[in-house]
Amino acid sequence: MNTLSFIPQDLVYFFIVVALSFLVGLELKAYRLHKEPKPHLGSARTYTFIGIIGFVFYKISLNLYITGFITLSVLYAIHYYFKNEEQRTSILSFLIMAIVYSFGALINIYQNIWMPALLFVLIVFILNYKSYLGRALNEINEKEFETLGKFVLLSAVILPILPNTPIKTIGISPFKIWLVVVVISAISYGSYLAQKFIFKNKGYLLTGIFGGLYSSTATTVVLSKKALSINASGNILSIINSAIIIATSMMYLRLLVIAFIFNSEVARKILIPMVLFALIGVIISFFLYKKNVAADAPIDDRNPLELGTAFVFAFLFVAMMVITHYVTSHFGNVGLKILSFIIGFTDIDPFVLSLLTGKFHITLNDIASAIVIAAGSNDILKAIYALVFSKKIAKTSAFWLFVLGVLTIIYGLLF
Repeated sequence: MNTLSFIPQDLVYFFIVVALSFLVGLELKAYRLHKEPKPHLGSARTYTFIGIIGFVFYKISLNLYITGFITLSVLYAIHYYFKNEEQRTSILSFLIMAIVYSFGALINIYQNIWMPALLFVLIVFILNYKSYLGRALNEINEKEFETLGKFVLLSAVILPILPNTPIKTIGISPFKIWLVVVVISAISYGSYLAQKFIFKNKGYLLTGIFGGLYSSTATTVVLSKKALSINASGNILSIINSAIIIATSMMYLRLLVIAFIFNSEVARKILIPMVLFALIGVIISFFLYKKNVAADAPIDDRNPLELGTAFVFAFLFVAMMVITHYVTSHFGNVGLKILSFIIGFTDIDPFVLSLLTGKFHITLNDIASAIVIAAGSNDILKAIYALVFSKKIAKTSAFWLFVLGVLTIIYGLLF
């Protein structure tokens, strides 16, 4: 508020509360006119006065502020008693009244407008997206809430209590090991939610994009099986091939983002090859995507975030760190390149993360080379999967994945 230093701060806060309260009233009125055209308690002026009363009462006395809230609550309770007799029950007006009444207290407590402004934005969002939120909630089953609880357990319960003292044998702390698990879980969980609730049934291509963010290998298998089950041909087959390749492009970008999170120096080393091969994949995918066919995409409803999977990932991460340390100590750079090629035919994330977070007697170029080679051999694995699970129907995408994998490995060997 430095730019308004000549105006008393309380006056500035007062007008902010008045403005936000009035805007909330206008938004609620617009919502009612569109959704519920029947008469309701309160108008834009009413909510403006509620905001003013809350501000003034809080400045005078906390007891007066509490008394004012109780009085308003009683008035709303009487209103809802009669409204209930008309079979039109809803506590929306009361809830919004309570929030508007709190504006004055919040802006004085925090000495800033961010909390009232945040609440105002949330009110506008919830009112305008009521129908969308309703549809989304209808699609959420009990397993979704269970999964959300698991993610909170992983990130907010387990992570903070782990010690941050490095383990001598592997040079990394339990906290950082679990932080790796949380980051990977967050990426997987976020892409899964986007695919299921925001871009549901938007086509094969978006399935490839979001599926590639959490597992390009699993996405390749799902799309290849879909090609077989519908005996895909023509434009639909081209789109499925396109989606399979775009999933691998997302893998390159995903590995790059992970590298920037955990080791920015290595990320800068692999920036060019990762962006280059992602771009090549996008170009190939674009040319295969001949015609936009409106077809529902196969979405794997199984959530990628499972506690068992998280613990297995943590175990694999530590195991890869130990194996990598042994290989680099006894076989040097050549051994690391061979190991990275072999690891590419499995889950490469634990291996890549062990390279990014571990302390090995190797150069940044060696680490970058190993990551790129592992990505390339993983492309070859996906090419094999595309052939096998589609019974050669998706042979076009398998061919381009193989080419992309070979080129990636060659680039990795040149580091």
